[in-house]
Amino acid sequence: MPQSSDHRLVDLAARLEHEDPRFARSLSTGQPTRPREYRRTGAWWALVIGVAMLIAGVIVPDGLLIAAGLVLSGIAVQLLDPERRSRPPRRPRRC
Repeated sequence: MPQSSDHRLVDLAARLEHEDPRFARSLSTGQPTRPREYRRTGAWWALVIGVAMLIAGVIVPDGLLIAAGLVLSGIAVQLLDPERRSRPPRRPRRC
């Protein structure tokens, strides 16, 4: 027997509240914020810090600082990718 639409909406609201409580609260107040997957403030800060480390490593010739800056910048750029969640995971081919 199929579920009623009301029950599905209640389940959807409960799942949304569980996954992103800040977004769910903002919808109830009438001033919606960005959903979690579109909030990338931390990634931008990581990119700024990574580039600063890279520049500092070039100014003060320090290979470890350059490497750390490159790694942190690479991680931040990966976090800024808008389609990282929508891509299906690649499965290895079977021979």
